[in-house]
Amino acid sequence: MTCNSDEVLCNSNEIPHSADEIAWSSNEVIRNSDEVIGNPNEMTTDESLVVACVAMRTHVAVAASVVLFTAVVATAQPAQGPKTHRLEATPSTVAYGYYWSEAKPALRIASGDVVDVDTLLTNNPTGLQRAGVPDDKVQSSLKAIVTEVTGDRRGPGGHILTGPVYVEGAQPGDVLEVKILAIDFPIDYGYNGCNGFLPENCDRSAAARILPINAKTMTAEFAPGIVIPLRPFFGSMGVAPAPELGRVSSNPPGKHAGNLDNKELGVGSTLFIPVFVPGALFEVGDGHAAQGDGEVDQTAIETSLRGRIQLTVRKDMKLTWPRAETATDYISMATDPDLAVATKVAIQEMIDFVASTRKMTKHQAYQLVSIAGNVAVTQLVDQPNVGVHVRLPKSIFTGARP
Repeated sequence: MTCNSDEVLCNSNEIPHSADEIAWSSNEVIRNSDEVIGNPNEMTTDESLVVACVAMRTHVAVAASVVLFTAVVATAQPAQGPKTHRLEATPSTVAYGYYWSEAKPALRIASGDVVDVDTLLTNNPTGLQRAGVPDDKVQSSLKAIVTEVTGDRRGPGGHILTGPVYVEGAQPGDVLEVKILAIDFPIDYGYNGCNGFLPENCDRSAAARILPINAKTMTAEFAPGIVIPLRPFFGSMGVAPAPELGRVSSNPPGKHAGNLDNKELGVGSTLFIPVFVPGALFEVGDGHAAQGDGEVDQTAIETSLRGRIQLTVRKDMKLTWPRAETATDYISMATDPDLAVATKVAIQEMIDFVASTRKMTKHQAYQLVSIAGNVAVTQLVDQPNVGVHVRLPKSIFTGARP
């Protein structure tokens, strides 16, 4: 007696489709085996073959059912997206005036998660009220932080930075990818002071200038007939610097990024920052509604912002200085007390980027940066370091990257 393969592979309509049916079929295998086998010493050869075929057929059906059920369950499970974490600005969730490797994390997240974060303008309630902001328009969070975060919890810089955020898996030598997904205005005003690069132009008796923010039209009226388009961005985004540098002021930018004041880093941009400590310890603040290159009087339209920022650890990148990317440009950057040095480093960073990603010699890459690159002074006022960045349009690359 033979057992035909067509008889063993049962029709798909006979395959049970639910977990209960699969369990039931498994029990049937055991029960039927007991009924058919009886006393194995009393069976003939033909009877043994019958038992083998029945068992084989049943086991194949059950195995096929399990495979089908597993596939259906796997298909039905939706892919898990990144988790979003809410991070408000409170006395316990800010670093007031510093980036530091020993700062206690305000939040821990997985690589790729999104942080829905509040940031506060760089001022205090007294200064805002002196400039004409009514008390009920001064954020309660700003009042609480200025009142409660004092002494050695503040300084040496003046920015209220939300964080730090510890990103799981980040280690020294990695790169932190910072994607700006959204930025909103929680308040309807900003201010501009007067100091900076040419302070002799400032009237020291004048208070800060308050500018109304129109989030619907995305404009701010500077004066009658002068309207400023708004392009909000976070002036300060950075990680903890190397431990040997200690507690670093939030005022000057550096290799850890920090107070870059780069107006290109708005919604849709991505900033890449070298990591110096485990977890990266990302901080963000110094919201700007609009700013010109140079930020010459030391302030933009300074305001509070709420943003959605995605933080991802990049093990496949190695950087010395921060770099960035927008929908239209690749951006290199550098800072130094000497403007000429900052300029040279920023240009060299772009040359190195082009040479490595486009398989060019440095000779060719240098020529390309001269022909198509745009060198700009990012800021002149974040003492002791000035900043320079270079933008290279993506549109010039018409072929696929080699």
